[in-house]
Amino acid sequence: MEERFRRLERSVSWLKIYAVGVTMLLALVILLGANEKGAEAKVLRARGLVLIDDAGRERILIGAPIPDAANRVRTDAERVAELWGQRFPKEYMDYYKAYNHATNGIVILDENGFDQIAIGDPVPDPNIGKRIAPSTGMIINDDQGFERSGYGILDFGDSKHVTLGLDTAHGTEGLILTVRDDGGSGILISDKNWSAFLGSAPDGFFGNETEALKGLRLQEGDQAIRSFTATPPVTNEASAE
Repeated sequence: MEERFRRLERSVSWLKIYAVGVTMLLALVILLGANEKGAEAKVLRARGLVLIDDAGRERILIGAPIPDAANRVRTDAERVAELWGQRFPKEYMDYYKAYNHATNGIVILDENGFDQIAIGDPVPDPNIGKRIAPSTGMIINDDQGFERSGYGILDFGDSKHVTLGLDTAHGTEGLILTVRDDGGSGILISDKNWSAFLGSAPDGFFGNETEALKGLRLQEGDQAIRSFTATPPVTNEASAE
């Protein structure tokens, strides 16, 4: 029995020595790392980061692209069909398969898994349809994940549009402020079947048959009901003729 106790004491002594040695080695590594010079020593590199709340729910996704999240509604086809599919035609789920849900940036989820804010390049598509072009910027959604506002640069390849949009509760555009590389810029205000545009627009802006505009255009449905186009001022030379 005494021999067993002596063996046990020796084992405990070796464990103490081992623990002290490991602790000293770890402290040395930390100390050397803290004293290392250069910017590289201050950079944390990771493929992605998921932050959770006190209840263990995934709330902030950061990455390039952002990592998957088990409770994110957008990437759960069953929840999408249950929550959004009933609001749209039966073909909705077929179209939804082609939507972009990823981004190189950050997405903030609410406690129910709905996207609330996305900042990235490009930002995800709205849940009511694909964007007409990739957009780099920020979007803000309501508590059901429907886009209500966005600011970004739409990239059409040979032309870019800088756009700020405010959407209605029905998911349609309520107000758009845009500046386009092709020369068009202005404000578009929409309400159900009626819209008003103030600014400059190139040929075909309102359809294939429409001419360039510099002024105001009122529209109901697809038809213009009134248009006010600015005319160039008459010069003195023209007046003399």
